[in-house]
Amino acid sequence: QVQLVESGGGLVQAGGSLRLSCAASGRTFSSYAMGWFRQAPGKEREFVAGIRRDSSNTYYADSVKGRFTISRDNPKNMVYLQMNSLKPEDTAVYYCAATGRISSQARQSYDYWGQGTQVTVSS
Repeated sequence: QVQLVESGGGLVQAGGSLRLSCAASGRTFSSYAMGWFRQAPGKEREFVAGIRRDSSNTYYADSVKGRFTISRDNPKNMVYLQMNSLKPEDTAVYYCAATGRISSQARQSYDYWGQGTQVTVSS
């Protein structure tokens, strides 16, 4: 089992940057691929970025490609989302999630979820 806790959200102006962190409990963190999702008010939760167990591959939603970077530190049980050039449409609750699959962009593939952290981008 994995427990996930996100942090680093907040209010930022358009064009600014934020770095989200996700702390994972459990000794099997390195056996999970990790992902970041987000959910804006009135919208479905959507995939943002994913990373394989050994960081050998990362993948992104088209809407954030070139602006966001996902990374992980397995010895520290941490995964990060560096968000640059933020836009008002990036405003959402951001969730960290873990999957036993090699990789996935499908919400249904993820077994464990954090409680979320709010990101608000003002124009």
